[in-house]
Amino acid sequence: MTNKPANAIEEFRRATGATMRAIAERNDLQATFAPGPAALLGSEARLPLPSKALPAGEMAQTRGEADAIALKLKHHNARVHAKECPKTPLARDVFNAVEQARYEAIGSRKMAGVKQNLRAALEEQCRIKGYARVNTREEGNLAEVMRLMVREALSGDAVPDSARAMVNAWRTDFAQKVLDDVAGLKDKLSNQRNFAKAVRRLLADMELEQTDEELESERDDQEDQDQQDPNKQQQPQQKSGKQQQSESTTEMDAQQEAEAEAEEMDSGEQEMEMPAQGGEEQPGNPGRRNDEPIHKRRNEPAYKSFTTQFDEQVEAQELCDPDELTRLRALLDQQLHALQTVVAKLANRLQRRLLAKQNRSWIFDLEEGLLDSKRLPRVIVNPDLPLSYKRETDTEFRDTVVTLLIDNSGSMRGRPITVAAMTGDILARTLERCGVKVEILGFTTRMWKGGQSREAWINAGKPANPGRLNDLRHIVYKAADAPWRRARKNLGLMLREGILKENIDGEALLWAHNRLIQRTEQRRILMVISDGAPVDDSTLSVNPGNYLEHHLREVIDWIETKSPVELLAIGIGHDVTRYYRRAVTIVDAEQLGGTVLEQLAALFEEDAGAKGRQAARRWVMAH
Repeated sequence: MTNKPANAIEEFRRATGATMRAIAERNDLQATFAPGPAALLGSEARLPLPSKALPAGEMAQTRGEADAIALKLKHHNARVHAKECPKTPLARDVFNAVEQARYEAIGSRKMAGVKQNLRAALEEQCRIKGYARVNTREEGNLAEVMRLMVREALSGDAVPDSARAMVNAWRTDFAQKVLDDVAGLKDKLSNQRNFAKAVRRLLADMELEQTDEELESERDDQEDQDQQDPNKQQQPQQKSGKQQQSESTTEMDAQQEAEAEAEEMDSGEQEMEMPAQGGEEQPGNPGRRNDEPIHKRRNEPAYKSFTTQFDEQVEAQELCDPDELTRLRALLDQQLHALQTVVAKLANRLQRRLLAKQNRSWIFDLEEGLLDSKRLPRVIVNPDLPLSYKRETDTEFRDTVVTLLIDNSGSMRGRPITVAAMTGDILARTLERCGVKVEILGFTTRMWKGGQSREAWINAGKPANPGRLNDLRHIVYKAADAPWRRARKNLGLMLREGILKENIDGEALLWAHNRLIQRTEQRRILMVISDGAPVDDSTLSVNPGNYLEHHLREVIDWIETKSPVELLAIGIGHDVTRYYRRAVTIVDAEQLGGTVLEQLAALFEEDAGAKGRQAARRWVMAH
């Protein structure tokens, strides 16, 4: 058996980078190698780092990830993609996944080696994501299912064995016209625009978005109603839930091209120019009067749920078998290793601040208490001197509990949810050392597009304005009283495919708040991590388009003005200052860990400042 040369890893890196540049026809493309998933940042491709022994499987996986990035740069037009991309989140996820299958299929057809590398990378992805254990629709990821089915149709390469059960769980429920649409994509492989239009028809047949004919019919019906009722002509036309949801997500869909970035910057500047004093709009409370409920001021129906029969509050370990939970935790630990050095410094800084507030002062030269060992030498020198004792003064550090509420929606998939899980892990460890209890919660839905709640509504005859129309899933990753070492495995569940679905923020916020209110700690802090407004296709399609958002605003307003709980929000790529008074927005998920710790540190500093001001007022009144 021959040994690999000492510089084999360096040669592998150079060869991989050169191959990427050749396939992509991009001389400026640079390859870097680090632990974690592959990613493309500008002209830099980050690839998984093989071990020193360079096993054949790991080399093929890395080559496959590199080939996929190169093929995207070569055969994918971001402008065309953004123009044709759907507006609703689930349809957009499927559209993106199918487009990935398209450009990878082009490379597989032209180059046998690329096909082999892509297959190796895909098999590793399926293994890491645990698709072998997914055999029901509820657990499966629809976007990944469609990607694998389209890949099979375009390249003729079978679905990997580890994902076959997941794909078959969905395949058997698809209508024949959906399967025909998938097969027909093969004829449009080389033309991205025609392929995208065919995918939009596929999405319409899957009932993930409306067809052009349905939208036109809706507009005609609305015009007929307006003509029959003259009073409606004087009012702004009410838009359907899907149309308003589409408008609210237009800017996020166009991020892939420069024009969309400019639009977002313009809209951000307009928001910054809005006044924030007096009766005008304020952060977290835009244009709102506090004298009456929101739904009464705007003639909107009160928020309700059609049924709560199928909602669930579940412990994280109940959603995953122990072996897979161990595997997911190991994957999270691998990701933590790359981020550990940066966030550990911030965690230590927060710990020093908290411990400094808990330092207790001592009263010396007492006749009873703890023996003061530092003053023993003087007694030895002069035995006539009495022993000296000391006593600790009471601490002014308030008993505190922190709840971290994490958005578990599908849009958080990938790096955002991974960093959120790492942040929760580091936060729990740090605050536990300081005597501050931490609770980590997540919120999502049990199914896409309504689940059993929607089926119950259909069976009831589809009554108008049914309210929330999906099955809630609220997940307890770590209870406040549970030690970190006992709950650490649970945080790996966030990395499991199929957990992340849709987000109904208002009810999740109330749930987390009510858990905090029952705590006995003097100070209760609720920190929300989210990357967008509430979205649930099933609810928004049969209620006003801003139904969930208005409820979220009402809940936030009540907590901020009436509750003793301190509310703080962090938005990932989404401006949450529109909803929350105390909020911060970050652009990159990598900033999350540091931002969470800095915001908490600022809260504790603020608490110390408030105590100082209260003490000063008491002193003035006494003197």
